[in-house]
Parts: sequence; C-alpha cells; structure tokens
Amino acid sequence: MPNKLIDILLVEDSPADIRLAQETLKYYKMQNVLHIVRDGEAVLQFLRQQGKFADAPVPDLILLDIALPKVDGIEVLAELKKDDVLRDIPVAILTASVMDERMLKHFDISADCCIQKPLTLESYLNAVRCFPQMGLSIVKLVNA
Repeated sequence: MPNKLIDILLVEDSPADIRLAQETLKYYKMQNVLHIVRDGEAVLQFLRQQGKFADAPVPDLILLDIALPKVDGIEVLAELKKDDVLRDIPVAILTASVMDERMLKHFDISADCCIQKPLTLESYLNAVRCFPQMGLSIVKLVNA
C-alpha cells in the first residue's frame, strides 16, 4: 500500500519563512500537502474546521511560529493541548527566542520539537529529520 501524503500545517506570518519552508520540503523531496495560515486565530479556525476552513483536514504535523498576530503561538499550543482530538498532533515550535521555550515550560505546555530562528535550510532539515521520531513516516522520495 503506498504511503499517504502527509498534511503539514505551517502557521507563520513571515513570507520569507514561508518560502523557506516550501523550498526545504521541495529540496528534501518530501511528498506532502502544505497548508499555510498566517495568524493564531486562523490556525484555531483551521483546526476546528470553522468558517472558510470547514473542509480542512486534520494535519499530521503542525509547524507553529510563536510570535503570531491575533492569537500568539503559546495560546494556540495551550488550546491544542486542551482539545482531546487535537492534542496528539505533533507540533514543532518555530521560535526566535529562548524565552519562548522557557515560557512553554513555565506554563507546563509541551511541544514535540523546537526550531530556533532565524530559520535556515539546515534547521528545517533537522526538523524534517526528526518527524519520523514523532511517529510520522513522511520521507517519501519523489522519483527523479
């Protein structure tokens, strides 16, 4: 049976970081569907399949920026962890600050992986390499 495409939800407001994520996934030859939302309010609507996201899939992985407009990433992560359906989705935190990681610990909110900004091709590749450790089998090479 062929591997299913992986739905990745990227929650990022920086166009440069969005582009880097897209290029990294392409470079690493991963077959996936990348969904992009740009603020914390939109990600909660996406995950709850509300409004324009009524047909959104439940993602297999979330790449979550901490510094988001409307609702910040820490609040989003806290909401995810309270939801019985969404709490088991692996989350990789994108952060520009060690303080963000400390805040997560302070509020007893966990993430599966942290990626330090500024984002580089290597930091995304390191995160991609850890995805299988989160129970995902997403490294599926595209025929050359």
